[in-house]
Amino acid sequence: MDGGSATAKVCGTKPAGLAEDDAPADAPAIDFTSHVGHDPEGHATLSLLVEGAHCGGCVARIERALAARPEVTHGRLNLTTKRLAIAWSGPDEAAAPIVKSVTDLGFGVVPYDPTQMDDSEQRDQRRLLRCTAVAGFAAANVMLLSVSVWAGAAQGMEEGTRAFFHWLSALIVLPAVAYAGRPFFASALAALKAGHTNMDVPISLAVLLASGMSLAETMRGAEHVYFDSAITLLFFLLIGRFLDRRARGRARSAAHRLLALAARAITVVGEDGRQTVLPPGKVRQGMTVLVAAGERVAVDGVVTAGRSDLDTSLITGEMVPAAVGPGERIFAGMLNQTAPLTVTVSAIGDDTLLGEIVRLMEAAEQRKARYVAIADRISRLYAPAVHALAAAAFLGWMLLGGIAWQPALLIAVSVLIVTCPCALGLAVPAVQVIASGRLMRGGTLLKTGTALERFAQVDTVVFDKTGTLTVGRPSLDPASAGSPEVQALAVSLAAASRHPLSRALVRALGPGRAADGVREVAGFGLALETPDGEVRLGRRDWCSTTGSGTGDGDDATGPELWLARPGAAPHCFRFEDALRADAADVVAKLQARGLGVEILSGDRPAAVAAVAAAVGIDRWTAATTPADKVARLETLAAEGRRVLMVGDGLNDVPALAAAYVSLSPSSAIDISQTAADAVFQGRLLAPVVEVLTVARRAGSLVTQNFALAFCYNLIAVPIAMAGWVTPLVAAVCMSSSSLVVVGNALRLAGRRTAASR
Repeated sequence: MDGGSATAKVCGTKPAGLAEDDAPADAPAIDFTSHVGHDPEGHATLSLLVEGAHCGGCVARIERALAARPEVTHGRLNLTTKRLAIAWSGPDEAAAPIVKSVTDLGFGVVPYDPTQMDDSEQRDQRRLLRCTAVAGFAAANVMLLSVSVWAGAAQGMEEGTRAFFHWLSALIVLPAVAYAGRPFFASALAALKAGHTNMDVPISLAVLLASGMSLAETMRGAEHVYFDSAITLLFFLLIGRFLDRRARGRARSAAHRLLALAARAITVVGEDGRQTVLPPGKVRQGMTVLVAAGERVAVDGVVTAGRSDLDTSLITGEMVPAAVGPGERIFAGMLNQTAPLTVTVSAIGDDTLLGEIVRLMEAAEQRKARYVAIADRISRLYAPAVHALAAAAFLGWMLLGGIAWQPALLIAVSVLIVTCPCALGLAVPAVQVIASGRLMRGGTLLKTGTALERFAQVDTVVFDKTGTLTVGRPSLDPASAGSPEVQALAVSLAAASRHPLSRALVRALGPGRAADGVREVAGFGLALETPDGEVRLGRRDWCSTTGSGTGDGDDATGPELWLARPGAAPHCFRFEDALRADAADVVAKLQARGLGVEILSGDRPAAVAAVAAAVGIDRWTAATTPADKVARLETLAAEGRRVLMVGDGLNDVPALAAAYVSLSPSSAIDISQTAADAVFQGRLLAPVVEVLTVARRAGSLVTQNFALAFCYNLIAVPIAMAGWVTPLVAAVCMSSSSLVVVGNALRLAGRRTAASR
């Protein structure tokens, strides 16, 4: 690639997640300059999707390479989202040499596109699924042949028949291993090229050596071969790899969905009044844009014309739409509900409030990405130790035992198989599967591999208010319903509107038919001309009242609608967001366990105070922004607290990602569910207590499983190195250790973990 060219042909680079067998023979050149943007300081910016970065070491290598370039002012790779954000001083054409500094390290890059990332993840998962299917098919058929050989050995099977079965097994297994083993072989080869090992190296060696030795034994007419061990081992490992990839893909997609929320075409109004639809990257500060009714706002800006109601729940958590008009600020992510708005752009893309939420979330996920599971920490020493033991067995028997290389290699293969990290690898997943199944039957879905371990260590629970402690939907206070005449008149106006409060009024007092001639005044309410004068249903100030009417709402902690009629006192309809039925009970149980409980909400202080008092929580904070919530969680973490965050809105997403562990109700928006470590269903909060109970029990079982796995290795490894174990017996021992670990995990399924305890 020409360092001075703006068009980069990245050699060996393919779109992220593209399988080797799907890669084009000659990938087209990528014009990175066309994807360059600019920040408020005038720096050129570029977001790239990096393929091949799997660990903190990869992140460090890329960031060091970028830091070494004097023009680069910022270079940060998020390992969870694979998004590399670069900023530099200089011309846009500098994109090509900067990208080359990354590709020279062996990483593939393409311009960042959340949609493409989702597609690439699906391609990777399909590839793993194909490999798993091939290995499973081969394992099933070869096992049938092996059973025939084992049965025949006891009944005098002729040597020719046994040889035929061995050759038939070879014809099935060798192509299957070559195809299905590619995910492990490629990972092991990449690790070796980088000068280190990983758990895929001993796995690859065991599979290849067992297959190779079995072929050699078949060629010389030996009695025992080990094709079944090789392909069955590969099959079970592929299942685990596929499930792990699915879990990681779900964890990555939260920030992608946030970015996709703003990645929509924008209608720009020119000075001559012409409307032009532009992609977000072409919109600049100071432009005038049109936001149609029903459209989600894609920029931060100031309203210059029009009045409307905005659904701000994704940003603030408020359930009631906010009325806006000329001179008021609006933010990307809000939903325009009732009338068109003309807006002057003040920020676009990463500089918007939505972009800030994305940055907060990515920073929080990056901190969580540094969390390493126990099995991963052990594997750093485990793989080299296995290699050393196998090599010692091979050399020891050849040099000191005085035997030929073939039996010495068989002993080394036995060591590799008997020490294969299946039991160690199942120590956590087996418990996770059982615990996940138990929680799923109770309506809770675990979404991340380390969630159980972190749930077990929680000592503080932080709740959002709206949609979490409450049901998240306004309901009419029956005490403010008024007379039948008032109710009928209000319903005749409210039935003509889709406003949440109007719909709540109709639900409570209806059904009713909308009166003819009702008009909606955006940002204010509903009006109807009658022979006696105008009737209004809407905001307090628009209905010309200071709160002196019937059903006075001055002391209301929730939203309200006022009905103004000619010749009658105004009437106030008060609304409330009802608590979840067991909210107070769940809070009491958490506090009884010694856990700290508090509320962080973007709602008004009066509303938050009322809910806190109702459920028995002393510490609460109202009117918080997403950054405020993250700051509070960081303060708690600095105090040594391990916080469970329970929330449901877009304004909770950074907090859900920043918390030690997080939980979201199924009624939450998709992005919040994706960011959370677990999602619970139903109208009750009881799953919050249940998941903590199950997690603590699961933690003790994981510890027991690690102890069992190590005890197995302490016994099996010396026996295998002594030459008393054939590869076939080693495979049986390895499988038996896995069954013991799974059996121990099954104890969780039969133990009562009721939320009432």
